[in-house]
Parts: sequence; structure tokens; C-alpha cells
Amino acid sequence: MSKEKTNENTQEFTSDTNRKRSIRNRIIFLIAITVLLGVLMVFTILNPGTVDSDTYKPMAYATIASLLPPTIAILLALITKEVYSSLFVGIFTGAVLYANGNLELMLNTLLYHENGMVNKIASTGNAGILVFLVILGIMVALMNRVGGSAAFGKWASKHIKTRVGAQLATMVLGILIFIDDYFNCLTVGSVMRPVTDRHKISRSKLAYIIDATAAPICIIAPVSSWAAAVTSSVPAEYNINGFTMFIHTIPYNFYALGTLLMIVLIVTMKVEFGPMRLHEENALKGDLFTTAARPYGDADQEYQESNGKVIDLLLPVIVLIICCIFCMIYTGGFFEGENFVNAFANANASMALVLGSVVALLFTFCFYMLRGVITLKSFTECIPEGFKAMVAPILILIMAWTLSGMTNLLGADIFVHDIVNGSAGALKLFLPAIIFMVSLFLAFSTGTSWGTFTILIPIICTVFGGGDTSEMLAITIAACLSGAVCGDHCSPISDTTIMASAGAHSDHVNHVSTQLPYALVAAAVSFVGYLIAGGIGYFTNSLLALIALPISLGLIFVVILVIKKLTASKISESK
Repeated sequence: MSKEKTNENTQEFTSDTNRKRSIRNRIIFLIAITVLLGVLMVFTILNPGTVDSDTYKPMAYATIASLLPPTIAILLALITKEVYSSLFVGIFTGAVLYANGNLELMLNTLLYHENGMVNKIASTGNAGILVFLVILGIMVALMNRVGGSAAFGKWASKHIKTRVGAQLATMVLGILIFIDDYFNCLTVGSVMRPVTDRHKISRSKLAYIIDATAAPICIIAPVSSWAAAVTSSVPAEYNINGFTMFIHTIPYNFYALGTLLMIVLIVTMKVEFGPMRLHEENALKGDLFTTAARPYGDADQEYQESNGKVIDLLLPVIVLIICCIFCMIYTGGFFEGENFVNAFANANASMALVLGSVVALLFTFCFYMLRGVITLKSFTECIPEGFKAMVAPILILIMAWTLSGMTNLLGADIFVHDIVNGSAGALKLFLPAIIFMVSLFLAFSTGTSWGTFTILIPIICTVFGGGDTSEMLAITIAACLSGAVCGDHCSPISDTTIMASAGAHSDHVNHVSTQLPYALVAAAVSFVGYLIAGGIGYFTNSLLALIALPISLGLIFVVILVIKKLTASKISESK
């Protein structure tokens, strides 16, 4: 009786806490809306007339106010734990600032402007990513329906016997799928979720490992969509070979390399800190989520069919990987005479992922039908099932893209460009560390790492001059790439972060809050590394600057050891 009473008291306490949190969130949201309406009224009074769309610039253009929309969205998301409303408030703020209070312009900007929500959805590239998400959702639903996920989970439980092994296996799979971060996040999540669930690894930890082996791997992989984006960001007029420069930056990418080392250390040493520690402790007790949020509902259900086999999961995934790689080089012109590297550099990632996933879905259907493990009726039922499973990431992605569009409309890129370009020449000694922090902040604010290094790499080339291939140039570009990936990791409005949540079937805010301390540790060590590399590179302009890499990795190891001692007890494996 006493145990039942204790459980009832615990449930009442939890319910009361959730009710208070809900009330607090509503109050914060109402305050935010009231402030925004007040701002709108002020701007309406200041500028009640129409505007000339050809020459129009808002008052906030290229000022610090241009960073207000993403700042508001991020702060609200972290405080209220409500992603959708927070993103919408950020978008609304951007539209208000852009319109200078003109209501008609505000609504048109919000919805039908080139950077508005409707056009973001209609964009060919963005629409392709959404279609790819839906097809992946359908494939996961099919794998669950025929029992492939359950069979793989049982097989893995016999071969992967520890929590450490399950986490390292997830990391290794993430490293192997280095082609594209979107593809990486969803594929690794689909394959490894049954395994990590069986070993009582929290969904937040799974999301972290997925996220930490997506962008960090892609940004140091010569054959990836990210390498292509970096290569194309180097201005042609500076006579710098973009691909050669990308290769040169790999050993200086301290954040990406440090993050990979961090995963190995925290997994093998069983060290957890920050909110992740609570999530992992609860997972060992059987609660994989910690919070009440279950954004994917029944999508986590595994269908325990007796005729399900491991091949029912592995073969469709392997076909998906092969098809996507083939379609990438196809869209890049490989079969029209381009070499393999240039084909990747010119690839249309969005189109390739859609084509590859469609072919893989058709193969999966035919394969399952030939095996006799699914009927046409079951297949059609999996289509809306898979779509529903991806509604949450689709909504967040659409609003994140729109928020990024509002930020660009306000000239945030020009504001950052002017700051960096105005001070970089006099601060070359500290330039890598400065660029790292600026890149981190810009990626965090806008939620896009590609947009960040596309803005900053031309500025860096301008500072060092045309044709300069010195170590300092490589170090500084690497710092830009590092900061972009770090900011992308920390930001709740980043598309890669959203995809990692989707792949792990984790609540998005849980993923962001638990990942943040880990990302900040790697960021702090990377900053020190760039101070060292910048100083050595400035005075010697030689490969001696590479000594900063082992120093940075060594610092990561020392920091994890210190954290392990400070947290006293480690999370032990369940018996």
C-alpha cells in the first residue's frame, strides 16, 4: 500500500509540476506577443505608408536588430520548451521589423515574399528534402511492419552485448555514412534505434551521437555534399583551388575532430554531465525520454512478426545508400564526362536524395512482396503512417527555413560581413579564434552552417589576398568551418539538429538542451586550439601550426577526465 501511495504522490507531483510549467509557458508566450504587438504599433505610427519594393530597406537592415528574430526564437524555445510557437514568434518578429510596421507588407513578407513561408515550401530544394523525409518515414514504417527492425534488434542484442558497444556501433555507422548529413541522421537513427532501445540508451543520447557524427563527419570528408559546398564558396577571382583548400583545412578542423574524440571518451569512460546525465540515468530505469513528450507517438511501435528477418532492414538501407550515392554523381554529371570528385562537387543533393529514396522505396516494396511478408493493403497503410511520423520535423524545418529567410531579409549577413571585414586586417594574429566565434554565433543565430561559411569564406579570402595559400589562410577557413558546425549543433533552429531529433525519435528541445553542454566543451577547447594555431601560423607560416591539433585533442581528454572526477560517480551498465 505504501508503495502505491508513493507512486500516486509522485504522479500528483509530476502532474502539478507539468501544470505549473504549462501556465508559466503560456504567460511567457502572452508577454512575448504583447511586446511584439507594442513594437508593431510603434512601427505603424512611424511608418504608416506604402513602400517602394525596388529600393526599400527596413530601419533594422544590417544593424544588430537584424539578429533579433533568431535570438527571440532560440531564447523562447529554450525557456518555454515550445518549439513551434517560439519559431513562429521569431518569424513574426522578422516580418514586423522588415515591414517597418506596414501591416500589408508584413503579411506579404511572412507568407509570399521570396523568403516567406509559402515560397520556402515551394522551393525545389526544400521541397525535395521534405519529400525525402516522407519517403524515409514510409520506409521505416515498412521495416517496422514486416518485423525487420525487431529482427535486427534481436540480432544486435546477441552481438552487441553492452551499452558501450551499442553507442560505438552507432558512431561507426554515422562515420560510414559520410555522404550527406540529412541522409546520415535519418538512416543511422532508423537502423540503430532498435539496438539502443534494447540497451536502455536514452533517445537524447542517441540523438547526440547521430548529430555529432553527421555534420562533423561531412565537414572533414572530401567526398560529401559539404565538401562540395565549401569548394564552391571559394571565390574564383582569388585563384585558389577550392577543393585543395578544403583538404588543407581538415587537420585544422578542431571542433569536428574534437567532437568525434569526445564521443569515444564519454562512451568508453561512461561519463555524462549536464541534463544528459539525468536522461541516461532514467533510461537505465526504463524511461528513454525523461520528459512526457512523445513526438512520434505510435511510430516507435515495433511489429513482432515471426517471419521478419535482419535482411528486411539491412537490404533496403544498403540499397538506399547505393542509390543515393549513384544519384549524386548522376546529378553532378559523372556520366557526362565529369570525374568523381567534380561530380560530387556539382551534385544536386536534394534531387539526388529524392531520386535515390524513390528507387529504394520501390525496391523495398518489391522485395517485401516477393518475400511474402507484406500485402498491398499493409503497404498503403504505411504511407500515411510514415508521413505522420515525419510531421514534427517537417513543421520545424519549414519554420526554421522561414526564420532564416527573415534574418537574411534584414541584412544579418551584411552586418556580420562589415564587422569582420572592418577589423580582420588588424587582428590577423587572433583572426582564426575571432572567425571561429563569429561563425559560431552566426550559425547559431541563423541555424545554417552552409549559409555561414558561404558568407565568411569570401571575406577571409579578401583579408589574405588573391592567390595566398598560406597556413594562416587554411587555419582561418578551418576555424570558419568549425564554428559553423558548432553553431549548427547548438542551435535549436538548425536543420541538421532537427534531422537528428527526427532520426532518434527524440523530443527536439530535449535533444538541444542535452547536447548543448557537450558542444560547448568542444567549442571552448577549439577556441584555445585556434589561439595556439593562429599564433604559431602568424609567426612561422608553416606546418608547425599542426601542433595545435594534438594539443586540442589532449585538452579534450583532460577536460573529460576532470568532468569524470567532478561528477564523482559514473553511470554503470544495467545488469
